[in-house]
Amino acid sequence: MDLHDAVVVVTGASRGIGLATARRFLDAGATVAGLARSADDLDRIAETFGDAFTPVVCDVTDADATASAIDGVADDLGRLDVLVNNAGLGRFDAVDELAVDDWNVQLDTNLSGVFHCTRAAVPHMKAQGEDRGPDATAGFIVNVASIAGLVGNPRLSGYNATKYGLRGFSDAIMKELRPFGIKVSCLYPGSVDTDFGQGSGSGPNPNAMSPESIAETVHHVVAAPHGTLISEVVLRPMVGRK
Repeated sequence: MDLHDAVVVVTGASRGIGLATARRFLDAGATVAGLARSADDLDRIAETFGDAFTPVVCDVTDADATASAIDGVADDLGRLDVLVNNAGLGRFDAVDELAVDDWNVQLDTNLSGVFHCTRAAVPHMKAQGEDRGPDATAGFIVNVASIAGLVGNPRLSGYNATKYGLRGFSDAIMKELRPFGIKVSCLYPGSVDTDFGQGSGSGPNPNAMSPESIAETVHHVVAAPHGTLISEVVLRPMVGRK
């Protein structure tokens, strides 16, 4: 996909992988709408990124608010080429001690949030496909899962459940939307240098990947030629040399 002048929506855009992804697409010449819950964070980022970045305050767990935000971006910017579903969170605890609220907030954010964004974005992408014809990509959805969507982890059962679910959701919609010219990819990063692991009881991984390296992979997947669909990518950190 040609990303120059493309419109890209990134959720969880205020920090970590989302922030790095927004910057990477801006560097590629795209216009980026960044969704996050904090208006202050978004305003600060907008001051740095300039007019090509549109801050959108949105809680993806709210279906109506999410639909309004996605529709607003498509209407205001004239199109919606790429959706990067990145917003997510984890709660560390033993399964018999995990609070119901902590279980629910992970499901609501990591899985239902992706559904809300995707459900709102797909009609815009289908309409674009009708206008662009069979030899052009109508839209692209990238779901940022986790290596926790492939392997289980003690004290992370709720997070694992959402990321395993995201893998199934991604595979299903990839097959459903491909005939409409809409591509779907799911990424499974291992350790990334963000604040995700706070509360895990273990120290940071000295070999963790940078958010920028994940953002570079997101860009690589989306920039692939129209006839090529990279449906899944597993990313693991290299082990540092001693």
